[in-house]
Amino acid sequence: MKSQRSNQRKRDRTESPPVLLKFTHPTATTVGIAGTFNNWRPEATPMIPLGHGYWMKQLVLPPGVYEYRILADGEWVSDPHAVETVPNPFGGLNSILRVKAIV
Repeated sequence: MKSQRSNQRKRDRTESPPVLLKFTHPTATTVGIAGTFNNWRPEATPMIPLGHGYWMKQLVLPPGVYEYRILADGEWVSDPHAVETVPNPFGGLNSILRVKAIV
Protein backbone atom coordinates (compact mmCIF):
# COMPACT_ATOMS: atom_id res chain seq x y z
CA MET A 1 0.00 0.00 0.00
CA LYS A 2 2.77 2.42 0.95
CA SER A 3 4.68 1.92 -2.32
CA GLN A 4 1.49 2.49 -4.35
CA ARG A 5 1.04 5.92 -2.71
CA SER A 6 4.70 6.78 -3.29
CA ASN A 7 4.46 5.82 -6.97
CA GLN A 8 1.25 7.85 -7.36
CA ARG A 9 2.95 10.93 -5.89
CA LYS A 10 5.81 10.57 -8.37
CA ARG A 11 3.36 10.38 -11.28
CA ASP A 12 1.38 13.41 -10.02
CA ARG A 13 4.50 15.56 -9.81
CA THR A 14 5.23 17.19 -13.15
CA GLU A 15 8.79 18.23 -13.81
CA SER A 16 10.25 20.67 -16.28
CA PRO A 17 13.80 21.42 -17.42
CA PRO A 18 15.57 24.53 -16.14
CA VAL A 19 15.13 27.65 -18.28
CA LEU A 20 18.13 29.86 -19.03
CA LEU A 21 17.43 33.55 -19.66
CA LYS A 22 20.18 35.74 -21.12
CA PHE A 23 20.33 39.51 -21.39
CA THR A 24 22.85 42.01 -22.71
CA HIS A 25 23.13 45.61 -21.52
CA PRO A 26 26.51 47.35 -21.89
CA THR A 27 26.19 49.65 -18.86
CA ALA A 28 23.70 48.01 -16.45
CA THR A 29 24.82 47.55 -12.87
CA THR A 30 21.72 45.70 -11.62
CA VAL A 31 19.34 43.51 -13.61
CA GLY A 32 16.35 41.56 -12.31
CA ILE A 33 13.49 39.57 -13.79
CA ALA A 34 9.92 40.25 -12.69
CA GLY A 35 6.93 38.23 -13.76
CA THR A 36 3.92 36.18 -12.91
CA PHE A 37 6.24 33.53 -11.41
CA ASN A 38 7.52 35.90 -8.67
CA ASN A 39 4.65 38.37 -8.15
CA TRP A 40 6.38 40.94 -10.35
CA ARG A 41 9.24 41.48 -7.87
CA PRO A 42 12.54 41.92 -9.76
CA GLU A 43 14.53 41.82 -6.52
CA ALA A 44 13.32 38.24 -6.00
CA THR A 45 15.03 37.08 -9.21
CA PRO A 46 18.27 38.98 -9.81
CA MET A 47 20.26 38.14 -12.92
CA ILE A 48 23.91 37.17 -12.54
CA PRO A 49 26.50 39.42 -14.18
CA LEU A 50 28.92 37.53 -16.43
CA GLY A 51 30.99 40.58 -17.34
CA HIS A 52 31.21 42.76 -20.45
CA GLY A 53 27.47 43.58 -20.27
CA TYR A 54 26.26 39.96 -20.29
CA TRP A 55 23.74 38.71 -17.71
CA MET A 56 22.07 35.34 -17.13
CA LYS A 57 19.64 33.58 -14.82
CA GLN A 58 18.60 29.94 -14.65
CA LEU A 59 15.02 29.40 -13.49
CA VAL A 60 13.32 26.22 -12.37
CA LEU A 61 9.58 26.69 -12.80
CA PRO A 62 6.60 24.37 -12.93
CA PRO A 63 5.18 23.79 -16.40
CA GLY A 64 3.00 26.68 -17.53
CA VAL A 65 2.90 29.99 -19.36
CA TYR A 66 4.44 33.02 -17.67
CA GLU A 67 4.65 36.73 -18.46
CA TYR A 68 7.76 38.65 -17.45
CA ARG A 69 9.88 41.75 -18.01
CA ILE A 70 13.46 42.67 -17.25
CA LEU A 71 14.38 45.60 -15.00
CA ALA A 72 17.83 46.98 -15.89
CA ASP A 73 18.97 49.85 -13.67
CA GLY A 74 15.35 50.87 -13.03
CA GLU A 75 14.28 50.68 -16.69
CA TRP A 76 11.66 48.10 -17.72
CA VAL A 77 12.50 46.29 -20.95
CA SER A 78 11.10 43.33 -22.82
CA ASP A 79 13.38 40.34 -23.27
CA PRO A 80 14.88 40.78 -26.75
CA HIS A 81 15.27 36.97 -27.00
CA ALA A 82 11.60 36.24 -26.25
CA VAL A 83 9.78 34.50 -29.07
CA GLU A 84 6.38 35.76 -27.91
CA THR A 85 5.13 38.98 -26.34
CA VAL A 86 1.79 40.32 -25.17
CA PRO A 87 0.72 43.94 -24.56
CA ASN A 88 0.62 44.99 -20.93
CA PRO A 89 -1.65 47.62 -19.29
CA PHE A 90 1.23 50.16 -19.15
CA GLY A 91 1.69 50.48 -22.91
CA GLY A 92 4.64 48.11 -23.14
CA LEU A 93 5.10 44.47 -23.99
CA ASN A 94 5.50 41.57 -21.57
CA SER A 95 7.64 38.68 -22.73
CA ILE A 96 6.09 35.21 -22.70
CA LEU A 97 7.87 32.18 -21.29
CA ARG A 98 6.40 28.73 -21.99
CA VAL A 99 7.71 26.01 -19.73
CA LYS A 100 6.94 22.51 -20.97
CA ALA A 101 6.77 19.40 -18.85
CA ILE A 102 9.27 16.59 -19.18
CA VAL A 103 7.38 13.52 -20.37
